[in-house]
Amino acid sequence: MSDVRIVYRKYGGALHWNHPGRVLGEDEHGVWAGVPRGTVARKGNGPPVPWEASTIMLFPRDAWWTASFHSQPHWSEIYVDVTTVPEWRDGEVTMVDLDLDVVRMPDGRIFVDDEDEFTEHQVVLGYPAEVVAQAESAARWLVDAVGERKGPFGGAHLEWLAMVI
Repeated sequence: MSDVRIVYRKYGGALHWNHPGRVLGEDEHGVWAGVPRGTVARKGNGPPVPWEASTIMLFPRDAWWTASFHSQPHWSEIYVDVTTVPEWRDGEVTMVDLDLDVVRMPDGRIFVDDEDEFTEHQVVLGYPAEVVAQAESAARWLVDAVGERKGPFGGAHLEWLAMVI
Protein backbone atom coordinates (compact mmCIF):
# COMPACT_ATOMS: atom_id res chain seq x y z
CA MET A 1 0.00 0.00 0.00
CA SER A 2 1.18 3.49 -0.81
CA ASP A 3 -0.15 7.01 -0.48
CA VAL A 4 -1.41 8.74 -3.61
CA ARG A 5 -2.66 12.22 -4.40
CA ILE A 6 -5.91 12.01 -6.40
CA VAL A 7 -6.29 15.03 -8.67
CA TYR A 8 -9.19 15.81 -10.97
CA ARG A 9 -8.79 18.74 -13.33
CA LYS A 10 -11.19 20.45 -15.68
CA TYR A 11 -10.50 20.65 -19.40
CA GLY A 12 -7.81 23.31 -19.86
CA GLY A 13 -6.00 22.34 -16.66
CA ALA A 14 -7.91 24.10 -13.85
CA LEU A 15 -7.70 22.24 -10.53
CA HIS A 16 -10.95 20.47 -9.63
CA TRP A 17 -11.57 17.93 -6.84
CA ASN A 18 -8.36 16.77 -5.15
CA HIS A 19 -7.57 14.74 -2.05
CA PRO A 20 -5.28 12.06 -0.63
CA GLY A 21 -5.87 8.33 -0.87
CA ARG A 22 -4.06 5.06 -0.37
CA VAL A 23 -3.42 2.57 -3.16
CA LEU A 24 -4.70 -0.78 -1.90
CA GLY A 25 -3.90 -2.97 -4.89
CA GLU A 26 -4.68 -3.87 -8.48
CA ASP A 27 -6.76 -6.45 -10.30
CA GLU A 28 -8.19 -6.97 -13.77
CA HIS A 29 -10.38 -3.87 -13.34
CA GLY A 30 -7.57 -1.44 -12.54
CA VAL A 31 -6.00 0.20 -9.49
CA TRP A 32 -8.05 0.42 -6.29
CA ALA A 33 -7.50 3.23 -3.77
CA GLY A 34 -9.07 3.73 -0.37
CA VAL A 35 -10.34 7.05 0.95
CA PRO A 36 -11.43 6.76 4.61
CA ARG A 37 -14.37 8.70 6.03
CA GLY A 38 -13.19 12.10 7.23
CA THR A 39 -10.57 12.50 4.50
CA VAL A 40 -10.37 16.17 3.53
CA ALA A 41 -10.98 17.02 -0.13
CA ARG A 42 -11.02 20.39 -1.86
CA LYS A 43 -12.77 21.58 -4.98
CA GLY A 44 -9.95 23.49 -6.63
CA ASN A 45 -8.37 25.57 -3.88
CA GLY A 46 -11.70 25.96 -2.09
CA PRO A 47 -12.47 25.23 1.55
CA PRO A 48 -11.87 21.75 2.99
CA VAL A 49 -14.72 19.25 2.56
CA PRO A 50 -14.51 16.15 4.79
CA TRP A 51 -15.76 12.91 3.19
CA GLU A 52 -19.00 11.64 4.73
CA ALA A 53 -18.34 7.97 4.01
CA SER A 54 -15.44 5.62 3.45
CA THR A 55 -14.93 5.18 -0.28
CA ILE A 56 -13.10 2.89 -2.62
CA MET A 57 -12.01 4.45 -5.90
CA LEU A 58 -11.24 2.49 -9.05
CA PHE A 59 -8.89 3.87 -11.68
CA PRO A 60 -9.07 1.70 -14.81
CA ARG A 61 -5.90 1.41 -16.88
CA ASP A 62 -7.35 2.39 -20.24
CA ALA A 63 -10.94 3.59 -19.87
CA TRP A 64 -12.50 7.07 -19.88
CA TRP A 65 -13.91 6.99 -16.33
CA THR A 66 -13.15 6.62 -12.63
CA ALA A 67 -15.52 5.08 -10.08
CA SER A 68 -16.23 5.72 -6.41
CA PHE A 69 -17.96 3.02 -4.33
CA HIS A 70 -19.31 4.40 -1.05
CA SER A 71 -19.92 2.77 2.30
CA GLN A 72 -23.48 3.25 3.48
CA PRO A 73 -25.22 5.33 4.54
CA HIS A 74 -24.36 7.68 1.69
CA TRP A 75 -26.63 9.38 -0.82
CA SER A 76 -25.16 7.26 -3.66
CA GLU A 77 -23.90 3.69 -3.82
CA ILE A 78 -21.70 4.18 -6.89
CA TYR A 79 -20.65 7.46 -8.48
CA VAL A 80 -18.76 7.22 -11.78
CA ASP A 81 -17.06 10.27 -13.26
CA VAL A 82 -16.56 10.29 -17.01
CA THR A 83 -12.94 11.43 -17.35
CA THR A 84 -9.91 11.12 -19.55
CA VAL A 85 -7.86 7.97 -18.95
CA PRO A 86 -6.19 8.27 -15.51
CA GLU A 87 -2.44 9.00 -15.63
CA TRP A 88 -0.04 7.95 -12.87
CA ARG A 89 3.09 9.96 -12.13
CA ASP A 90 5.19 10.72 -9.06
CA GLY A 91 2.70 9.56 -6.41
CA GLU A 92 -0.27 11.20 -8.13
CA VAL A 93 -3.13 10.01 -10.32
CA THR A 94 -4.58 12.75 -12.52
CA MET A 95 -7.47 12.88 -14.96
CA VAL A 96 -9.70 15.48 -16.60
CA ASP A 97 -13.30 15.49 -15.36
CA LEU A 98 -15.58 15.64 -18.41
CA ASP A 99 -18.71 16.54 -16.45
CA LEU A 100 -20.89 13.50 -17.15
CA ASP A 101 -21.50 11.25 -14.13
CA VAL A 102 -23.29 7.91 -13.92
CA VAL A 103 -24.83 7.36 -10.49
CA ARG A 104 -26.37 4.29 -8.87
CA MET A 105 -28.47 5.10 -5.84
CA PRO A 106 -28.81 2.76 -2.83
CA ASP A 107 -32.27 1.75 -4.10
CA GLY A 108 -30.79 0.70 -7.47
CA ARG A 109 -31.93 3.68 -9.57
CA ILE A 110 -29.42 4.76 -12.24
CA PHE A 111 -29.12 8.21 -13.79
CA VAL A 112 -26.71 10.35 -15.78
CA ASP A 113 -25.91 13.63 -14.04
CA ASP A 114 -24.55 16.95 -15.32
CA GLU A 115 -25.53 16.54 -18.97
CA ASP A 116 -26.27 20.29 -19.06
CA GLU A 117 -22.76 21.08 -17.79
CA PHE A 118 -21.27 18.75 -20.43
CA THR A 119 -23.20 20.54 -23.18
CA GLU A 120 -22.18 23.97 -21.87
CA HIS A 121 -18.51 23.04 -21.49
CA GLN A 122 -18.31 21.74 -25.04
CA VAL A 123 -18.65 25.38 -26.08
CA VAL A 124 -17.14 27.29 -23.13
CA LEU A 125 -14.09 25.04 -22.68
CA GLY A 126 -13.83 23.99 -26.31
CA TYR A 127 -13.96 20.21 -25.98
CA PRO A 128 -12.59 18.67 -29.20
CA ALA A 129 -14.97 16.41 -31.14
CA GLU A 130 -12.97 13.28 -30.24
CA VAL A 131 -13.21 14.11 -26.51
CA VAL A 132 -16.98 14.59 -26.81
CA ALA A 133 -17.32 11.27 -28.65
CA GLN A 134 -15.21 9.39 -26.07
CA ALA A 135 -17.16 10.91 -23.16
CA GLU A 136 -20.55 10.09 -24.71
CA SER A 137 -19.43 6.54 -25.52
CA ALA A 138 -18.12 6.02 -21.98
CA ALA A 139 -21.38 7.31 -20.46
CA ARG A 140 -23.48 4.94 -22.62
CA TRP A 141 -21.28 1.99 -21.67
CA LEU A 142 -21.39 2.93 -17.99
CA VAL A 143 -25.19 3.19 -17.85
CA ASP A 144 -25.37 -0.41 -19.08
CA ALA A 145 -22.46 -1.76 -16.99
CA VAL A 146 -23.51 -0.05 -13.73
CA GLY A 147 -27.20 -0.87 -14.27
CA GLU A 148 -26.56 -4.51 -15.14
CA ARG A 149 -23.86 -4.85 -12.45
CA LYS A 150 -21.25 -5.91 -14.99
CA GLY A 151 -17.48 -6.04 -14.50
CA PRO A 152 -16.30 -3.97 -11.54
CA PHE A 153 -19.89 -2.84 -10.82
CA GLY A 154 -21.03 -6.30 -9.73
CA GLY A 155 -19.49 -6.30 -6.26
CA ALA A 156 -15.75 -6.39 -7.00
CA HIS A 157 -15.32 -3.37 -4.72
CA LEU A 158 -16.57 -5.09 -1.56
CA GLU A 159 -13.30 -6.77 -0.56
CA TRP A 160 -11.45 -3.47 -1.11
CA LEU A 161 -14.07 -1.46 0.80
CA ALA A 162 -13.69 -3.77 3.81
CA MET A 163 -10.07 -2.57 4.02
CA VAL A 164 -11.07 1.06 4.75
CA ILE A 165 -14.26 0.79 6.81
